[in-house]
Amino acid sequence: MAEPEHLLTVNIVTPDGQIYSHRAVYVEMRATDGDMTIMHDHMPIVAPLEISEVKIQRSQEMNHKLDEIAVSGGYVEFSNNEATIIAGSAERAGNIDAERALAAKERAEKHIAEAKAKHNDRERLENEIALRRAINRLNVRKHFGQ
Repeated sequence: MAEPEHLLTVNIVTPDGQIYSHRAVYVEMRATDGDMTIMHDHMPIVAPLEISEVKIQRSQEMNHKLDEIAVSGGYVEFSNNEATIIAGSAERAGNIDAERALAAKERAEKHIAEAKAKHNDRERLENEIALRRAINRLNVRKHFGQ
C-alpha cells in the first residue's frame, strides 16, 4: 500500500482578497533572512517576505503541478499545516501581463535615473522597489508554461 502524501494548505491573501488556496506538498519562498521551504508538520513560524516568487508544489492528485506566484513582500504564517501568505499584491504567473510589467520596469528605471540626477534619495528608493516588483513579475511570467 502506498504511503499517503503529507500535505499542507497554502493560502495567499492580498487587500483585494484571497488569490490562492490549495493543498500542496511544499511551499517555497524568500524570507528576509533567506530562502525558506515549508512542508507538512513544519514548526510554527511567522516570517517577513522579500519581493519574490512563491513556488507551490501541488499534490500527486494534481500531477505535482508547480504553481508560481509573484508576491510584493509581506508575511508568511505557518501553523497546524496551514501556510498563509499576506502580501500587498500577488499575481499568479498566468495572470501577469508581461507587456505591462515591462512598461513598469522601464518607467521605474527612468524615474530612478531622474531621482539620481536630482539627488532625491526617497524617490530613488521608491522606484527601486517598483523596479524589483516589475522584474519579479517578469521572471515569474517567464517561467509560466515551461
